[in-house]
Amino acid sequence: MDKLSIAGLTIAILAVYIGFSLDGGHLSALFELPAFIIVFGGTLGAVMLQSSMVQFTHAISLLKWVFYPPKYDIEQGISEIVIWATKAREKGYLALEDTALEIEDSYTQKGLNLLVDGIELENFRVALELDLDIYREHNLRSANVYEAMGGYSPTIGILGAVLGLIHAMSNLTEPALLGQGIATAFIATIYGVGFANLFYLPIANKIRAIVHEQTMYREMICEGLVSIAHGENPHAIENKLSAFRLEQ
Repeated sequence: MDKLSIAGLTIAILAVYIGFSLDGGHLSALFELPAFIIVFGGTLGAVMLQSSMVQFTHAISLLKWVFYPPKYDIEQGISEIVIWATKAREKGYLALEDTALEIEDSYTQKGLNLLVDGIELENFRVALELDLDIYREHNLRSANVYEAMGGYSPTIGILGAVLGLIHAMSNLTEPALLGQGIATAFIATIYGVGFANLFYLPIANKIRAIVHEQTMYREMICEGLVSIAHGENPHAIENKLSAFRLEQ
């Protein structure tokens, strides 16, 4: 579990609540169902309209990364690559066949299988880099879904404010209904800006950061496997990959 994400979300919500309370506000005043439906539903619908089904559902599936991000140990990865290089040098590439079956990461498993299958060297790096580029682009597009929500939400909040004011103006002779319309107007604006800056945009940036971390790890795997394919010395491979330690 990512404790930093939990702490950040908690601090953000508490800061808004405490600041509002110190100014004499009541928490119940921030809950307005019509405003929530307008802002959240409108934002969700707009994003669904612009996204493909595959991209939208994938973006939803990546939401868990905010609190349970996948972990990649650069140091352990380098050690494993050195072991693979030593084994390949002593026993040949076929000795890595069992290793490939034990690997959980699909990218690493694919690279080892290509190595075992004896793919031509000039095609080996191309295959790994193509797979990496597609994976990175697919996940970054999912991050863009949340960024789009962060863009639509404030605007739809303004839409909710205008709708609330229209409702209020139609009830000028009834103070109770007038107050409800004005409340919806202001709360809709708060929802629009708050959802965007406390949830949607931070989620988008968090996913991008995780994708960057994944990409760096897989670039290290790619470089290591290509070095093994070229028959480089395990010690030389370790020295080459040591540069990736700076990314930890």
